[in-house]
This record gives sequence, C-alpha cells and structure tokens, in this order.
Amino acid sequence: MIEGVKHIVAVASGKGGVGKSTVTVNLALAAAAEGYRVGILDADIHGPSQAQMLGVGEGVRPQAAGENRMRPLEAHGIQAMSMAFMVDIREPMVWRGPMVAGAFQQLLTQTVWDDLDMLFIDMPPGTGDIQLTLAQKVPVNGAVIVTTPQDIALLDARKGIEMFRKVNVPVLGVVENMSLHVCSNCGHSEPIFGEGGGERIAGEYETRVLGQLPLTLAIREQADGGRPTVVAEPQSEVTATFRDMARQVAAQLADQSAEGPSISFSE
Repeated sequence: MIEGVKHIVAVASGKGGVGKSTVTVNLALAAAAEGYRVGILDADIHGPSQAQMLGVGEGVRPQAAGENRMRPLEAHGIQAMSMAFMVDIREPMVWRGPMVAGAFQQLLTQTVWDDLDMLFIDMPPGTGDIQLTLAQKVPVNGAVIVTTPQDIALLDARKGIEMFRKVNVPVLGVVENMSLHVCSNCGHSEPIFGEGGGERIAGEYETRVLGQLPLTLAIREQADGGRPTVVAEPQSEVTATFRDMARQVAAQLADQSAEGPSISFSE
C-alpha cells in the first residue's frame, strides 16, 4: 500500500476525449465535500491536465520532503501531484514507454501523501504501460470507467473494464458523460452521442452506472478555468450528481474494508 493512503481509485477510459479528467477532478472534489481527505494523482504523463483544472499556476513546484521525496500541492482542499508540476508543460514529453512508466512510478512512490482516505488516479487513455505499472506496484481498491454513450466509446470502455478484471481490480461503476445536451436557448434536450450505453455496459459486466452527466458549456468552462463545477456551483444539479457518485464509491470502498483484503497482485 502507498504510505498515507487508505484507498486507491483509478479513473480510466478506453479512449481519450470522453471527459475523464473532468470527471476525476469533480469526483475528487465531491468526495472532499462529503468530508473525506482526498488526493489526485495525474498519471497522464504526456498530457497532464489536472494542474489547470485545479487552478495551479504554471511554474508552481512541489516542496521537497527529504531525499527523493516531495509533498503534494494543495488546491481547493485536496492534495495533488502531476507531471505538470515538474516540467514546462508547453514542451512535449517525447518519451518512450519505459521512461513514461518510470516517471509515473516516481510520482506514485515519492509523493508524501498526508493521511488520505481516497487517492483518485487520473489515468491516461488506453491499456498500456501506466495501467500495468499501477496494477503491479500498488493494490488498487477499485476503478471507475468513464465513457460517453457513443458506440465507439463503449467499445473502448469494455476494454478498460476487461483490463481491470484481468488484474483483479473491482470495477466500482461506469460514469456516462455527455449523456444529454440541453439547449441553453430553448431547453430542448437531445442525446447527441446516443442513449442507454452506460446501462448496457453496466448490465453486461454486472457493475453499475454511478451517474449520468449532461453535455454542458459550464462544466467545460469551469474545469478549464481552474474552478471545477463542484467548487464553482456547489448547489447545482451536476454537483449533486457528483456527490451522489462520490457516496457510492465511498460506500463500496467501506464494504471492501469490512470484508477484509480480497485483492492480490503479482509481477
């Protein structure tokens, strides 16, 4: 287990562009609003986005905490660590797989987390080096899969679920993002990316739909602006959905703890 962390939750998607990082940051902030001590580890080495979403300024670096150790930064009441805190984010990370996996392992093992109930790991898309490194190095308590209702996204979400099953990580549920678009002018709602996909995949894999999120301008603007919806609009319907998701995740983690350890990993 990682020192200072009770539970690790990976937030993943089979493909990019489904809003995984936005879901991760809002889910983490919602869990903090529910009273838990929460951290985020941005595992997307090539395209870290949590620094901007949490409103951490460019060039802000973590403090050292002894040799080869560093303290996470704090933003909106949660602890955070990201590759964006280490490098110039305008420069591309032109790295091969082993270097990426090595950088992720350093973020994972050299961050001094302060008594977290939950550490949410914002995974890069796909089923590659980082996912394998995570599964081999630490006991992950659960995974949350983010998808849109679109058939192409669901195809990749299935791969994500299968991958976590292969490494004995329980899938806590599916988040269906961009499930409905409501016109801000006339109020007409339309399922732009299709509908019912989240329920279908949850039924197929005997997991649950944690929640459905609308495709709205505000969610995107608030995350881009460094004040995600849960912080920017604490009384909104979207925030209520995220808080409900956070409660479901916390309840499943608590059930696991009551049952005792059931996950084993091998190299």
